Amino acid sequence: MAHLGSGRRRVLAVPVGLALTASLAFLPSVAASAAPLGNTADAATASKADTTGPKLSYVANLNAYATVKAATKAVERAGGTVVTVHEQIGVVVAHSQNPEFAKQLRAQRGLFVSVGATRTAPLQTVQTTEEGTTQQLSAADAAKAAADAAPGQEPLESNQWDLRAIKADQAHKINDGSPDVTVGIIDTGVDDTHPDLAANFSKEQSANCVGGVPDTSEGAWRPYVDGSDHGTHVAGTIGAPRNGVGVSGVAPGVKLAAIKVSEPGTSLFYTEAVVCGFMFAAEKGIEVTNNSYYVDPWYFNCKTDDDQKALVEALTRASNYAQRKGVLNVAAAGNENFDLSADSIVDDTSPNDTTPVPRTIDPRVCLDVPTQLPGVVTVTATGDKGFKSYYSSFGLGVADVAAPGGDKWQVPATPDANGRVLSTIPGGYGYKQGTSMATPHVAGVAALLKSAHPSATPSQLQAMLKGQATKTACPAQVYDATGALINATTCESKWGQTGYYGYGVVDALKAVK
Repeated sequence: MAHLGSGRRRVLAVPVGLALTASLAFLPSVAASAAPLGNTADAATASKADTTGPKLSYVANLNAYATVKAATKAVERAGGTVVTVHEQIGVVVAHSQNPEFAKQLRAQRGLFVSVGATRTAPLQTVQTTEEGTTQQLSAADAAKAAADAAPGQEPLESNQWDLRAIKADQAHKINDGSPDVTVGIIDTGVDDTHPDLAANFSKEQSANCVGGVPDTSEGAWRPYVDGSDHGTHVAGTIGAPRNGVGVSGVAPGVKLAAIKVSEPGTSLFYTEAVVCGFMFAAEKGIEVTNNSYYVDPWYFNCKTDDDQKALVEALTRASNYAQRKGVLNVAAAGNENFDLSADSIVDDTSPNDTTPVPRTIDPRVCLDVPTQLPGVVTVTATGDKGFKSYYSSFGLGVADVAAPGGDKWQVPATPDANGRVLSTIPGGYGYKQGTSMATPHVAGVAALLKSAHPSATPSQLQAMLKGQATKTACPAQVYDATGALINATTCESKWGQTGYYGYGVVDALKAVK
């Protein structure tokens, strides 16, 4: 299963072709789901291609002068089938059983900048950054919380220490957020039938992007029957309304949209689905996206590897396009307690869809995406005591801001005395912890900022997030994974930032003021 949450923001080089135009207008117009093109000769050539390998999915990134028609014919000659073409950014998604498919396309430098397989496991007929499993709220605990709720609070709000930590409860007395602002939850799907989410849900801006092509049919955005409650939990933290039911979100007045990108059965997040998610958000007028995951199967995508380089390129093009269309992308730093500003990191989980092969990587060359993509807000997690959560990855110059993600060792004075984050799950409510839970707090504050400043650009919103954050110094001690207090020797401070908290902990009250 994919880990929900990721790492660092770093500027990547933009291909010369993309520097020429913001929309790749030089590419001829094609349908969003392009049918394979070609003549009888092309088909004959394709029939000679090797088809003995596993069926894999690929992204092929066009150069500035390639036409979609020529690229499509090249895909077919190499034994591939076009799934979709994102003409705005020059990215083709294709399937092939030719073991030499990517190599053959890479040789055509007049057409392609990079080509790579998005997975190492064969396609099946048709993960996340929480730490541990969901703790479902019992009826008895719900009743205890409701009895302890103060006037004006939602029934379960007495257990929401996280809202009070960023002054969201005070912010709601000034501004709940605007229904003209939508946060897109790129995740495992959202249960829009939940009574604490339905009122704020935007079906018109929701889809299932698994496979790379958006499916907007009724309910396609909901979790699979055997799927994860992760996206529904994230949604409640962002925007559960103040309706006298359950919990409150950070921005209870904004709209929520679900863009499902996780595979059925495995909950893996592959490149073609995430590219589709960014593109869909851009075209549907979504203002903020929440990204509590890393893109599978590689925890870190190395630009020295032909396949992984192509994945970074496609995702960079998609996230940059979304930003140009007015979308602020917020992402999780990850749950491995990695120092993402270190010289090296041992990655022993990749690829996670077949057999992992341990490797030592340089995080400046091997990127955790989407969190290390340019312009993306990277979020670390804190607990009730304000310490960095024991699992949260971090890094000086990498972390942008911090927010409550929960920590079982930092126990709050709430009815449940549970240091995790309480939110919606299908069929009820539950506690989770992780940078996956911190990220929606930041997405919610960003939505409040966008509500107060509707003309603000993504870069301006990011500057506001950093500017209004509560500056937080490196602590003397933090909890480790066993619950022991240890010296915080890994926290560095420079440039008005720290490795644990970036520019500080977000503040919802400052956002609405």
